[in-house]
Amino acid sequence: MNDMTSILSEPLARLGATTITLGQALGFGALLLLALFLALVMALWRAAKARMVAAAETADHARDTEARMADILQSQAEMQGRMGAIAEVFGARQAELTQSLGQRLDAMTGRLGQTMADQTKSTHESLAKLQERLAVIDTAQGNIQSLAGQVVQLQAILSNKQTRGAFGQSRMEAIVADGLPHGAYEFQAGLSNGSRPDCLVRMPNGAPALAIDAKFPLEAWNAMRAAEGADLQKAAAQAFRRDIEVHIRDIAEKYLIQGETQDTAFMFVPSESVFAEIHENFEVVVQKAYRARVVIVSPSLLMLSIQVIQSILKDARMREQAHLIQGEVIRLMEDVARVDERVRRLQTHFGQAAKDIDDILVSTSKVTKRGQRIEALEFSEGEAEPPRSPAKVEAGARVADSKTGQLRLRVVEGDD
Repeated sequence: MNDMTSILSEPLARLGATTITLGQALGFGALLLLALFLALVMALWRAAKARMVAAAETADHARDTEARMADILQSQAEMQGRMGAIAEVFGARQAELTQSLGQRLDAMTGRLGQTMADQTKSTHESLAKLQERLAVIDTAQGNIQSLAGQVVQLQAILSNKQTRGAFGQSRMEAIVADGLPHGAYEFQAGLSNGSRPDCLVRMPNGAPALAIDAKFPLEAWNAMRAAEGADLQKAAAQAFRRDIEVHIRDIAEKYLIQGETQDTAFMFVPSESVFAEIHENFEVVVQKAYRARVVIVSPSLLMLSIQVIQSILKDARMREQAHLIQGEVIRLMEDVARVDERVRRLQTHFGQAAKDIDDILVSTSKVTKRGQRIEALEFSEGEAEPPRSPAKVEAGARVADSKTGQLRLRVVEGDD
């Protein structure tokens, strides 16, 4: 025992001034083990409590889960019933939808077939019309090509000075020949000074002839139209005006002859646009032509002038034939007088015929009365007349039978 005490009192370690013995170390170890045991017991108790709580929660959760599963199973059963009803409804609706779709598809197919047939027919008609229009377009294209060829020919004509002059002269000749009678004009007629105007219109009553010139200079006009820039256009305009003035002077010198031609000559411009350009932008040239007694005329003005000359020629011919017209009027009056005399004679004949008809009506009335008296046997012996000849009695009977158709027979065979 003492040995044990001495052993337990034996120091083990020092901590500063404190000496730790074996007994103290064992005591501390025992306390530490006791504390660890208590901690272990507490931990086990807490763990058991936690397991109990977890088990209770698990049981509650299991009960909730079972309740929920029962609800889910009940909902599933109800859902299956509803799904069955929905499936039946969907089946019926699907059958109806299938039938409706079939009917609509049939109707759609029929309408589509009819529409395609109509569309095919319309397409054939459109193609036929298109072919007709293409034929018309081909014809028009041929006409356009022909017209293009004619335009090219016209351009070739206008590009040549001689052919261009012939073109203007041909237009002037066509206008004059269409408006005046043959013999009232002459182309390329010679004058006393040796010049030859393009046309010479013969005026009536020995009046001097009218000279028409168709050689209009178009070179300067074409140059003016083709000029670009103010300077070039101004120079071309001056050249154009100078050429026209020279041409006007030549016409005045060659074709205005006292006593042989009119004191006015025509300068024919074969284009309305050129004529309008001259009167709009070259007033000085127009005034010089007026002073030189040269009238600038376009195709329309020349046509109007020719119509005026035609009226003058017609009036002159009427004046020349006035005595013939007067003689015809006198003979017409004589014919009217003879007609009047013959109408009066016819009126006399009609009057005599009316008188004869009245006499015939008197005789027929007497015959009718006698026939009525004979039928009624109302005549007396004093009233009896000697019998007539068979011809006369037959004629009277015919008059009595038909008053309108046998009047002339009464006149020929009977008496009054």
